[in-house]
Amino acid sequence: MLRKRTAAQDDNVQNPKVDKNKAPSTDEGAEGENKKGIWSTVTLVGKVLLLIIFVPPFLNYASLQREGLMLQPKGALSVDIGLGQKIHLMCKGHGQPVVMLDAPTGMSSDVWFHIQEDISHATKVCIYDRVGLGFSKRAIQNETTGMEKVWGLSTTGRMVDDLHRLIKSAEIATPLILVGSELGTLNGRFYSHIHDSEVSDLVLIDPIPEDLFEEDQWRQYWYTNLVPSLQVMQFSAATGLSRMLIILGLMEPAMKGEGVSEDMVQRQKYFLSNPAHQSSAVDEHFFLNESAAQVKEISKYKPLSSRTSVSVITGDSFDEELPAHLNQLVAMLQKKCLEQLYPSAKHILVHGADRRMIYKRPSAISKHLMKMIAQRQSKKQSQ
Repeated sequence: MLRKRTAAQDDNVQNPKVDKNKAPSTDEGAEGENKKGIWSTVTLVGKVLLLIIFVPPFLNYASLQREGLMLQPKGALSVDIGLGQKIHLMCKGHGQPVVMLDAPTGMSSDVWFHIQEDISHATKVCIYDRVGLGFSKRAIQNETTGMEKVWGLSTTGRMVDDLHRLIKSAEIATPLILVGSELGTLNGRFYSHIHDSEVSDLVLIDPIPEDLFEEDQWRQYWYTNLVPSLQVMQFSAATGLSRMLIILGLMEPAMKGEGVSEDMVQRQKYFLSNPAHQSSAVDEHFFLNESAAQVKEISKYKPLSSRTSVSVITGDSFDEELPAHLNQLVAMLQKKCLEQLYPSAKHILVHGADRRMIYKRPSAISKHLMKMIAQRQSKKQSQ
């Protein structure tokens, strides 16, 4: 006999009990695993980015503190020129006239190494780092008096005032032979026009024409190509990237090879990795137009003394990093400027050299300076 299905049985069929211990379906498990994998990847990427962003600058800063003490040249002085500012000064040799060397735009005094070594056998020769460059750390700004209130930072007027106070504070004998390259030529001209009794000879190596920044094509190149590239270098130093590139061999110092000591190579690497040095190098380039304008004004109102001899040293090769038309523009303005301002200047042309001759062809410059020193010493003995 057939038995009727009860209501309870119907409910069991229609609403079966769910087993809570039953494993989830395959799709649900895969979705959970995917989410966990994505979050793990995001977390890992975040940790790597944090390491990249924070660790290299920290390690670079720690290394700079140690290297700043270890790499200073033996015999160098940190001269207090007043107003809380100290300047790195390195003198070699003995005798007079003293030769003072002023480096190219944005470069430390190490660039004069070979020339200083050569002529230190004949007389005393001094090199120094302008404020903010090399080992001349820029002091915290404070209220000042005198000429330094007039000129902006990283301009020729301010640099010349610093140099004058350095010469006085270090008790360097004058009149001296003042030698400058690029920005150093603007500084040398400004100094010689104002403090003419302190300079017997002015030597201009690849001088910057004072009218150069009045040319639109030059200003466009300078402020849209060169200065931004230097700002990238500054950022690279600040983030520690420059140090990593140096370690990997992808960034190298300008001076290297035979005759360059390991200490000097390490100093150049230190400067490449130092954001303070790179920042001042950017400033010197950025305000170079203002420096040129300052020199132009001084030349008008205070002509150079006839007692000061002027020599100009240039190479016969163009700068490979400059477009050809800009090289031609610089050469034309350079010639025009010198003919108008220093018509009696002695011009020395170095064959096969460009604006980097002070560290690539130093012997040619040393040869001329040695002749000048010998003439001054002979004249002094005959008096």
